Order: sequence, then structure tokens, then C-alpha cells
Amino acid sequence: MNGQEVYKHAVRNMVSVCESVMASQKVTVDDIAWFVPHQANMRIIDTIGRKLNFPSEKVAINVDRFGNTSSATVPTCLDEYVEAGRVKKGDLVLMTTFGGGVTWAGALVRW
Repeated sequence: MNGQEVYKHAVRNMVSVCESVMASQKVTVDDIAWFVPHQANMRIIDTIGRKLNFPSEKVAINVDRFGNTSSATVPTCLDEYVEAGRVKKGDLVLMTTFGGGVTWAGALVRW
């Protein structure tokens, strides 16, 4: 696989699915309490956050401590933030992921 092309594909599609989810629910970045992206690496997280205009303080991160845990990155990171009391009842949480088979997804959840 060509790492640079996979990076571009991942960023482009995770940004696109997040924009689509937000548009379909008529919400903006300002309405979202937490953005929980796939924790592949900080370069991807930073690029997606910047392209979506998320302030860094609203981006959930744990890749710095756990690395890329593959399909468990989003639920592990979300659980860590819930357990720490950072995600609260009623918060809007936007999640996106990218993985095996060069697939991607996004979801918006009212916690």
C-alpha cells in the first residue's frame, strides 16, 4: 500500500463523512462538545480537526498513550473521556473512523 495515498484518502473521507453527518443533522462545530476521531496518528487527527475547524480542546485524543489500537480506537478513547467525566449527559459527540478494506464511517451521538 502507498502510505501517502492512504493518508490522503483517510483524511478526505473522514472529513467528508463528518461534514455530511453535521449537515444532515443541521449542526455545526459549535454545537458539538467532543470530536472523537480514529486514533491512527497525531498527523491525521490534527489534519482532520483543522479541516473541520474543531478547536483542539474539543478533540479527544489518547493515541499518545495507547497508539493505534485499530478498530478499538474510537470506543476506547470515548470510554476514557466518559469515565473521566469529560463527556457529559446531553453532549453531542461526533465520531469518525477509517480502517480495514479502506472503509470509513461517521456518527453523531447525543450522549
